[in-house]
Amino acid sequence: MIALGIDTSCDDTGVGVARDGEVLANVVASQTALHAEFGGVVPEYASREHTRVIDRLVARALEEAGIGPKDLDLVAATYGPGLVGPLLVGLSYAKGLALGLGVPFYGIHHLEAHLAAAGAVEPPYLALLASGGHTHLFDVPKEGEYRLLGATRDDAAGEAFDKVARLLGLGYPGGPRIAELAKKGDDRAVPFPVPMKGQKGYDFSFSGLKTAAARFLEKGYKKEDLAASFERVVVESLVDTVSRAARALGRKRVVVAGGVAANERLRRRLEETGLELFLPPPELATDNGAMVALAALKRIRRGEPPSPWTLEAKPYAPLAEASHALDVE
Repeated sequence: MIALGIDTSCDDTGVGVARDGEVLANVVASQTALHAEFGGVVPEYASREHTRVIDRLVARALEEAGIGPKDLDLVAATYGPGLVGPLLVGLSYAKGLALGLGVPFYGIHHLEAHLAAAGAVEPPYLALLASGGHTHLFDVPKEGEYRLLGATRDDAAGEAFDKVARLLGLGYPGGPRIAELAKKGDDRAVPFPVPMKGQKGYDFSFSGLKTAAARFLEKGYKKEDLAASFERVVVESLVDTVSRAARALGRKRVVVAGGVAANERLRRRLEETGLELFLPPPELATDNGAMVALAALKRIRRGEPPSPWTLEAKPYAPLAEASHALDVE
């Protein structure tokens, strides 16, 4: 089966085509330059830009895949979570396209799409989703079932990267720019505390690092040392929490997805834990339409029915509720 997937959950317009587990096309129009002067995403501008480019991107994705619209077996789009205006653009377009072609429509949860980007992984496994808008740790005991183990109590990991990058004058998006500057610095030079170290649960917290970064910057620490030390403690927090959860639940496999999954230090440190690691290729780590198509195909294989045409955009859409019965150490 061939699926076309659309993601407009934030500031990137993503359109992808997948057949079974193979990505045939993955086209993304970035809005980084549009929002850079504001230091973050302006929802109204993002919605307008999605509307302006989406038709062209669908045509490009089909051409790249070497197929026509009538070759599609289904159309899918992200319904949430995300910014409601941008979500509506992709969701409405996908419904109209599916209806016009007479094929099923699938609304896909954004976080589930990120997991699908990591490929076929046999449950049980842990799933760390870390991006500009989300930092969640899930237990996945079987396909399509998610138990929330922990989440950020304030800023997401990617959001913290963006905020500290702004303090350092590096611009937006912050993650890649901090990672690049960090290569020139000493990651032990600035005494950042590792967030949530010593906790019993599996939550995350990153907002305090921005305050600490501002204080260290005022004290005259070098920007490259500050970037390197900040990156180190964020990664250590993520890796420590994942490792503890894996030991407590007896999990051997870990899926890491979301934009922060592209961070080289995070990938390297997780590989050193000895866990069996599943990561999306870098081009599928950030928001894209191919991951939406892959997630829709997984739902088909699980025998799940198409989504109703009345499905609405949901800016707040939890993938799972917390498992209060979980015995944490």
